Amino acid sequence: MALSDIHYFGIRHHGPGSSKRLLAALDQLQPTRLLIEGPADCGQLLPLLAHQQMKPPVALLSYVVEQAESSIFYPFAEYSPEYQACLWARQHQVPVEFIDLPIAVRLAQMQVELAPLQADEALGEANDSTDQPEPNSELDEDLSALLRDPIAALAHIGGYQDAEAWWNDLIEQNRDDNLAIFAQVELAMTALRDPISQDSPALVQDHLREAFMRLEIAKAAKTEDGQIAVICGAWHVPALKAKHAAKDDRALVKTLPKKLAASKYKSTWIPWTSSRLASQTGYGAGVSAPMWYQHLWQHRDNEDHIAPWLVAIAEQLRKQGAIISTASVIEAQRLCQSLAAVRERPQASFEEIIDAVISCLCFGEQAQWQQVSDSVLLGHQVGQIPDDTELAPLLEDLQRLQKKYKLKPEALGREHALDLRSEIGQNKSVLLHRLQLLEVPWGKLLSAGSSRGTFREKWLLVWQPEYAIKLVENIVHGSTIEQAANNKVMATLAQESHLAKLAQLVHGCLTAELTTATAFGLNQLTLRAGHVSDCHDLLTSIAPLIDISRYGTARTMSLAQIDDLTERLAVQAALALPYACRNLNDEETLHYRDNISQAHRALVLHLEAGDTLALWWKAIETIVHSDQSSLLLVGLCARLLYQAEKLNREQLSLMLNRMLSPALPPAQAARFFDGFFSDAVDQLLYDSVLLNAINTWLLQLEETNFIEFLPLFRRVFSSLDTMERKRLFDTLFNYRLQGETLQTLDMTQLDRWQHQLLQLTKLARRDKDWLA
Repeated sequence: MALSDIHYFGIRHHGPGSSKRLLAALDQLQPTRLLIEGPADCGQLLPLLAHQQMKPPVALLSYVVEQAESSIFYPFAEYSPEYQACLWARQHQVPVEFIDLPIAVRLAQMQVELAPLQADEALGEANDSTDQPEPNSELDEDLSALLRDPIAALAHIGGYQDAEAWWNDLIEQNRDDNLAIFAQVELAMTALRDPISQDSPALVQDHLREAFMRLEIAKAAKTEDGQIAVICGAWHVPALKAKHAAKDDRALVKTLPKKLAASKYKSTWIPWTSSRLASQTGYGAGVSAPMWYQHLWQHRDNEDHIAPWLVAIAEQLRKQGAIISTASVIEAQRLCQSLAAVRERPQASFEEIIDAVISCLCFGEQAQWQQVSDSVLLGHQVGQIPDDTELAPLLEDLQRLQKKYKLKPEALGREHALDLRSEIGQNKSVLLHRLQLLEVPWGKLLSAGSSRGTFREKWLLVWQPEYAIKLVENIVHGSTIEQAANNKVMATLAQESHLAKLAQLVHGCLTAELTTATAFGLNQLTLRAGHVSDCHDLLTSIAPLIDISRYGTARTMSLAQIDDLTERLAVQAALALPYACRNLNDEETLHYRDNISQAHRALVLHLEAGDTLALWWKAIETIVHSDQSSLLLVGLCARLLYQAEKLNREQLSLMLNRMLSPALPPAQAARFFDGFFSDAVDQLLYDSVLLNAINTWLLQLEETNFIEFLPLFRRVFSSLDTMERKRLFDTLFNYRLQGETLQTLDMTQLDRWQHQLLQLTKLARRDKDWLA
């Protein structure tokens, strides 16, 4: 075949303008074979791109089976030239294949690059930055930007911020022949590449890829008699057309690492999201505004594509509560045209539209535009792949469960309220909890604190493409989500020695209905509990264990061994607590305050009046009366006793007078105040003893001491809302009657109340004589 029969089309990855011109050029050329830049050993997956159920954005995922973190994504949008070329090839029944470096080689390269890093991590050594060249020099940044998106570099040279706007103005609006347009793009790329040294380290990977593609093109030319269309990034066209000896290309390709065996890696299609198209992934640079390019593609034949785009932006602003009139939208469109004329551009582009939106729809407020810019420019679209696509086992299981439970993966956050009393609600909850244990946080539990005692959960679901690779990494634990979650949690339980974390993991197993892991975790809890002696570990384990017991009660599960274990640990904690709270520094005191509060709330709620609870109260009293206890903990324990009516008002008054007296240094009094009133300052609204004591102490403080402790006072009183603060000030400034409120009963009105109650009863029964 003559070289004139091979036609090179340099495109911009994810460029709608490139796609439009490419389709027109293919219609004009009518090639008999398409060669596309892409991994050569993934050709068997190309037909799926044209499948009826395939809805971009999607991505080609390739990963190492035994090391899933070594993975590569090749995303495709609806407006990607490669995707549109595949559709064209199917419509015209033309063979199409990828010609770039095989994915088996690319993954082998990743393995080679990761090996030194993994060795350093294993040895605990850091790389010596003094031996590395400075990576942030201006030259390196310019070269990196050029390699990421050379068409964007041309746009910036021409004074454009948006590469697609440059392409539209100089390429789309150009009346030249479609084939000639790509020749002009080639000349521009040649001019960009010429100043760069061929020995530059930044071009090493490009040289390898281009050598391989030249060999593939030559191989195809030997077996094809018609026209061949080569579709690749515009940057590569000059190198692919340049004359190179085949033996030199083969010698260069031989320097690549040995490709992985077919059994060592897998490739498949996965759904992608429009927002992720903005990041650099796979073969191409990301685009800054995927939804803008989607709009350009959908309105490629519409001369007035600005008006619908402005209407869409106005709709988003209205959803945010902004008042946008139709007149403002019309004015924004006029301003777009005026800005284009002032800037001497043939038509309004992305830059003019954004300036007009901020001026006319956001009324000059940049912050208002920022509130909607992500949803407008990045979007929340999630692609769809065919049902018969071969996936990794865990991905297949998740896709099956998503369809079964009608949980559609969406990039836009959506709240789901689940009723756990229904089978479908329970199944959805179990799936989301299992995914969390697999470190796939598709759902975020919004009502974790309030839902344990109820049968409702509220989740926020946001799907991200990287969750697919997370599932792939978990294949080592099992082929289904249930099996993988069981095995992964059991492995974690076997290594965990901290009792509280063990209890939290077991609670997670219960909510995820992982029977095997739950049984294993309960056994681990029993074994590890006998070795715990540290008071801190004992305190932190009580609340999670009680959560497990309460969960079992709500689900009618038999967890008697957990109740026994809880009582045993509570006894150990009560015996050790008074001694552990002696002579603590400030940091240790804060830890113990939080731990005592959590353990106390759980024990009082869970334990009935008995020996264990009595022993706990004795430990609290011992802390209060010990001279070696931190005053922060003394204040906390005094409040707990007072709230439980184990400390009467006279005893409390004496303690407050002693702890908040001028005889005690202000710093010590402040610690007692912090411990007593943190999370309980609302008691001042109802208890005159506390209010008078605190008011007297604050008034006695010197100005310097008051200023020193002002952050503490602000933190403690910040828990009061506006009305509670007003009530507190009213009380302090005598806006209500002083003294205790007296209540008396007027027994003479008792008969009248009985008569009224009888009439209401008749009314409830719909008795017509209820007024009698």
